[in-house]
Amino acid sequence: MIELKTLIREVPDFPKPGILFYDITTLLKNGPGLKQVIDTFAASLKDKKIDVVVGIEARGYFFAPALAVAIGTGFVPVRKPKKLPCEVEFWEYELEYGTDRLEIHRDAITPGQNVFIVDDVLATGGTAGAVARLVEKLGGHIAGYGFVIELDFLEGRKRLPNYEITSLIHY
Repeated sequence: MIELKTLIREVPDFPKPGILFYDITTLLKNGPGLKQVIDTFAASLKDKKIDVVVGIEARGYFFAPALAVAIGTGFVPVRKPKKLPCEVEFWEYELEYGTDRLEIHRDAITPGQNVFIVDDVLATGGTAGAVARLVEKLGGHIAGYGFVIELDFLEGRKRLPNYEITSLIHY
């Protein structure tokens, strides 16, 4: 077993002074490490029926399609505004200073489908919570979340109290 944390590069003062950025590109370029991430998520789902894996733009896209292939299901992207070509549903949510919006194709989730949501980092939980609302708006059932990294000190898990969360690396 690879210690996944050793594959994460820490970049001080990015994107601004005082922020320590956890760079996953060093994990992505390590084949055995990347495989371990996908295999670990897949193993956590072995006793669950997952109909579709949702990836959150942008870095969730690195992991969600590979996981979908590993468990034999499809992948659905959740995107920033005006990136999807067909009819969309959207969810607007609060940020520290302002709002943001996420979109999904209206026909991407069938009512009753079990959905596993994947992203690279769980920080404050705002984006992850918005994706849950969006999936539920379409009638999907959240079967859980998968995050490569969880920033425990930001307590994002508290904003997702009714969902099962698998995080592989904790800071």
